[in-house]
Amino acid sequence: MTTDRLGSIGLFVRVAERLGFSPVARELGLSPSAVGKAVARLEARLGVRLFHRSTRTLALTAEGEKFLERCRRILGELEAAELEMTQASEAPQGRLRVSLPRHSGLFEPVIADFMRRYPAVELDLDFSDRLVDVIGDGFDAAVRAGVLADSDLKRRRLGSFRRVLVGAPAYFAAHGRPRRAEDLREHACLHYRFPSTGRLEPWPLPVEARGLFAELPRSLVCNSVEMRIHLALQGQGIACLPDFIVAPHLRSGRLLTILDDGGEHRGALWVLWPASREPSPKLRAFIDCLSRGLAAS
Repeated sequence: MTTDRLGSIGLFVRVAERLGFSPVARELGLSPSAVGKAVARLEARLGVRLFHRSTRTLALTAEGEKFLERCRRILGELEAAELEMTQASEAPQGRLRVSLPRHSGLFEPVIADFMRRYPAVELDLDFSDRLVDVIGDGFDAAVRAGVLADSDLKRRRLGSFRRVLVGAPAYFAAHGRPRRAEDLREHACLHYRFPSTGRLEPWPLPVEARGLFAELPRSLVCNSVEMRIHLALQGQGIACLPDFIVAPHLRSGRLLTILDDGGEHRGALWVLWPASREPSPKLRAFIDCLSRGLAAS
């Protein structure tokens, strides 16, 4: 691969991520027309159109999406090769792209602490509940909760949490507080649908009552943690949520837990990264900071 081709790949990835010639031109000290012509030359060499162009917008074509995935892998391997040649003691620096759960309230202090410790690292954080393809989507790492399937990713356990059933005091005052799992049939139940599978998240019911879950009212089904927290606080029903998310509301008394004796219902938080790479100094620093911060929370 020639230097010119490698440079055009890097330029293409920048344009694809920013969806514009002008932002890339400003970053590189070039004119927008020079960036546009470079992309046009790349398209001519490949024999395909990589972008849909209009006077106001720029969007990837289907071929452009496929090419972007390959190019990210190439640049990721190049970066990994360069990092292997550096000293492990080198100060963490450069861009770090990480996928994190969309809402938790758990990561903000950790991220702030990491930025104070490592100002030379450029964090690119994607908060999403979808099941990302760490390698294919060009992430250095991803943080996810729950049981993980076997994969070609390395992993490190960051901590654990409990899933709890919660509701507002006003809701229980109006509708009664469930004492048994069977009582939930008579209550407004706020459910979570996994974006990746479309399935409902099961509730932490006692073993003998697990079959009851399919019979619970579906007063609300959504893929938003924020919406279920809001509705629970407004007295609209009962929701199943991780304890670390609702901890402030439990401490303040705005939410109360129910059926706490239903058994142990714990989940785990993991950080994942490509098994084909040794963690770079910046990724090692990020993982260590996550481990310290979550252990102290």
